[in-house]
Amino acid sequence: MTIAAILEKKGHEVVTIESGARVRDAIALLAERRIGALAVVDGGSVSGIMSERDVVYCLKEHGDSILDRPVSEVMTAPAITIEPSVTVLSALSDMSRRRIRHLPVVENGRLTGMVSIGDLVAYRIRKIEDEAEAMRAYIQAS
Repeated sequence: MTIAAILEKKGHEVVTIESGARVRDAIALLAERRIGALAVVDGGSVSGIMSERDVVYCLKEHGDSILDRPVSEVMTAPAITIEPSVTVLSALSDMSRRRIRHLPVVENGRLTGMVSIGDLVAYRIRKIEDEAEAMRAYIQAS
């Protein structure tokens, strides 16, 4: 299965913010939407990603003065992105290796979705459960 198939089930909505927005506003958006990361979009393209981890690391290093600074000072840039044609297993492997939890999905330079490691793990669990059920049915039918 590909990332495109995951997005077909999950949806293509992505919560974004501009790099010039205040960190305080980005945190409010993360909390309001109950999500772990925002795609940072400027001029229609992804310029970075701001996650909960980015906020925590910057708060530890700079204190609460970071709250009134622009997102560009906190975000991870450039963002690691993925294309919709990539397989779920390849994406999971890449996320594990790079120790990241969110991937903006970009096609032809345009942001088309966002997947989290949770989305991909949930897919894998469903697939394994479906295979186990098929095996049980096959054995019972014998």
